[in-house]
Amino acid sequence: MTIFVALIIGFALDLIIGDPQWLPHPVQAIGWLISSLEMLIRGIFPNTNKGEIIGGAVLVFLVCLLSIAVPFLLLWLTSMWNKYAVLAIQSIMCWQVLAAKSLALSAIQVFQPLMESDVEKARKAISMIVGRDTEELTIASIIKAAVETVAENTSDGVVAPMIFFALGGAPLAFLYKAINTMDSMIGYKTQKYLYFGRAAARIDDVANYIPARLTGFLTVATAWLCGFDGRGAWRILKRDHQNHNSPNSAWPEAACAGALCMQLGGTSIYGGVPVPKPTIGDDISKPSPQLIPKACKLELLAAALCFMLCILMRGLILFF
Repeated sequence: MTIFVALIIGFALDLIIGDPQWLPHPVQAIGWLISSLEMLIRGIFPNTNKGEIIGGAVLVFLVCLLSIAVPFLLLWLTSMWNKYAVLAIQSIMCWQVLAAKSLALSAIQVFQPLMESDVEKARKAISMIVGRDTEELTIASIIKAAVETVAENTSDGVVAPMIFFALGGAPLAFLYKAINTMDSMIGYKTQKYLYFGRAAARIDDVANYIPARLTGFLTVATAWLCGFDGRGAWRILKRDHQNHNSPNSAWPEAACAGALCMQLGGTSIYGGVPVPKPTIGDDISKPSPQLIPKACKLELLAAALCFMLCILMRGLILFF
């Protein structure tokens, strides 16, 4: 029952408050842990392909273990004192792992300067939420980048952590956040992380396999509910769900691209190097700033639908 109620409170807090910048976030601590362990492990294991693969796997194991153990021990110790305090902590942790409001607000911060024709401000805003080079992005590229980020992070920042929380409370949700953070920090196919980050990338693919696909289907449903192109969302999802280097990312992006009648993907610049990517969707609508709040609308409604599914799932767990 605690997880059931905490999910309701945590989701409500996320929608109302979001992620205040003044409040330290647990993901920052996870990021510090990953960086610290990377320096330690690289000093222990040999600088060979095999050594880096083993070292990266050790890092993944330690980060996952600590990410489960810390919230579990905190909740266990609190349970010996007061059951209502456990509910409060679970609710706060649920709020902290979700990012529905902050994701939408970050995208709107890109949308607003575009409406004011302030391209430089829009580039600065988009640089805060994407990994690609943004200095030379055109207005159309900024819009596409914002929509892609909203679509992909609907899965990573909302649907996936909500599902993990519904299944196992804060320990399992923080396990997911740790996996996702490791992938975003070291799961790259660069010279530095090609071998060391392999385990992080693989476990992230596994953790996001179901959430990404569920997000795609939820986005199709929200397209119909929002009056967008629901038929197009389903068509592009079926056609382009594999058009990405990641086995998961194209699912939510394809559904979103189809719903908004736009094309996502294509070549982007990372560290001054062009990285070709397959395109997703059809180039039907000219990229307009208004597509960004539309993507946010899809994201927030998909979050609400996922919440209802998780509440139903948790209710069934309690019943049986």
